[in-house]
Amino acid sequence: MPPALIIPLAGLLGEQPLDLREQAEPWLKTQRSENAPLLRLESPGGSFEIERAIIALGAPDGIACEEDDSLHPYSGRPDPQPMSAVAALRLKESPGRLYHPAQWYRGYCRLLARLRRQGAELHDAEWQNDPEDIAVMTDKRRTQELLAAAGIAIPRPVVDDEPITGYESLRNAMLKARMHRVFVKLASGSAASGVLAYQLHPVTGAEIAMTTIGMERYNARPPIFYNSGKLKRYTDSVDIAAIMNWLYRHGAYAEQWIAKRGHDGRAFDIRQLVVGCKPCHAIARVSQTPITNLHLRSERMSLGEAGLAEEAIRRVGSTAAAAAAVFPRSAVAGIDVLVAEGSDRCYVADVNPFGDLLYGALHEGLDPYEWEMRELFRHQDKLAQRMNET
Repeated sequence: MPPALIIPLAGLLGEQPLDLREQAEPWLKTQRSENAPLLRLESPGGSFEIERAIIALGAPDGIACEEDDSLHPYSGRPDPQPMSAVAALRLKESPGRLYHPAQWYRGYCRLLARLRRQGAELHDAEWQNDPEDIAVMTDKRRTQELLAAAGIAIPRPVVDDEPITGYESLRNAMLKARMHRVFVKLASGSAASGVLAYQLHPVTGAEIAMTTIGMERYNARPPIFYNSGKLKRYTDSVDIAAIMNWLYRHGAYAEQWIAKRGHDGRAFDIRQLVVGCKPCHAIARVSQTPITNLHLRSERMSLGEAGLAEEAIRRVGSTAAAAAAVFPRSAVAGIDVLVAEGSDRCYVADVNPFGDLLYGALHEGLDPYEWEMRELFRHQDKLAQRMNET
């Protein structure tokens, strides 16, 4: 196979963004492959330049043709304190700062809508993961709604008769449901950014929150929230309320805190890769804390090393495959699966459209990207053969 054409994501943003069709069509004319072009979108990553441009794209004063919110599952809900495009582009980098998650997600959905339109005009091109699915997977609220509707086991969401809008209403809903330990998650967060593990004592009202969110307070302006890169512990109600209210203003989701299966006194969850509806590579993320993301110094190990028996491993794979099947227009997903302590019951905690970055993980001797190419082009070859026979 020839090397892929790589179009930098930064080039698809800005005042004069590159057009996907104009970039790809000259390259496609030089290829002799009989397969339809395969389009793969990578994660927007941690580039401040890209983050700033996406926030600007989500501004309320954007270019009319770019205000396509058709892929935003909650587009009718206004973003808090919207930032103009000019103000967004003037933002200065402050490492770790969480600038405007709600407006970022709106801008990201607009970018995905544009790329989907342009990709539809590219010679029968196929997306590895459809941009519409990526938009949904990036919003934890909508993802969990779809999984639950499909009968996939998920941690029980915290709900009430009225919408939960912040600290007070969440506490009230928890007490009504007798659910005293929950995870609160920023809807569009990733890599543990905006995740808060929260415990509330039903009698005394004492509370503990563990999160990577840090906060700086000021006298004359609103506080600044940032991703500290390590877990912080809060017990002061004023601090917890400030963080939780900020999360809900930008879109948050709360779910039951399920005690995870343990190994050697530490809890773990599993990142299970699914390619073409088949489970393949998997790693256990083992941590002494409730939040198991690997960049927080959690240890990675195989599922066998973590103590899972073969039947439990098969159940993890089948649960992840069922979750991936909820997104039939996408071929690759990293599914975060919890195995409950004291049982083999599996729950899906998250679906990641960019969840195949698994260093050192092999399946049948292939790394995730080798496996993806083999499986996806094998699928294309089968389709082409069927068409020729027809």
